Amino acid sequence: MFPIPSSDQSVQIEVAAAGEVLRERHQHPLSVLYLDSGRVLLGVREDGVLRHQLGVIEGPFWLDAATALLDQPSPVDMVADTRVQLRRVPLEDFRRSLEQLPESAQALLRDMASGYCRQTELAVSRLAQDAEARCAQWLLSHAHDGGDGGLRVTLHQRKRLIAAQLGIAPETFSRVLRSLRQHGLIAGTGNVLNLPQPHALRVVAGA
Repeated sequence: MFPIPSSDQSVQIEVAAAGEVLRERHQHPLSVLYLDSGRVLLGVREDGVLRHQLGVIEGPFWLDAATALLDQPSPVDMVADTRVQLRRVPLEDFRRSLEQLPESAQALLRDMASGYCRQTELAVSRLAQDAEARCAQWLLSHAHDGGDGGLRVTLHQRKRLIAAQLGIAPETFSRVLRSLRQHGLIAGTGNVLNLPQPHALRVVAGA
């Protein structure tokens, strides 16, 4: 329903190779991408790798028209899965073309764009929840009696190796541990972690 971009001088035609990052999550670009041909993966990159794939788009298709319409940053990373041809439309030109539509059509587009963004943000937030659940499950499964009536976990491996076992990036593992610590679900320093609220941790784990 968005107007197809023309080939005037303001529109740049580009070619990207497979594996090239087209948009970064949280990026607030000054242009809008229209995919002429090829396939693009949508998801969340961690440690430079697209570890969580949320969708696949094949051209012709607008890649980020919804977020551009709402003046929001990209909620996902966009990575070329094949060689792609793109048209890069300046943001102001894109908005001017929308203003030429009837007011009712503009309202419909805004509603559709808002729904798309909410669903995408929900999917991304669930990825973070899944990571927390996996970490909580791992902590509980490796917990032992601390001798004071509480539970304790000793990290015998590097965090990078533990993260690999959980299928998440090391940065994600560190972020989840930091979040659990802030909520009082783990405590301690170094390689020994105390679990002061095992029942609450089981809730996070979905147990």
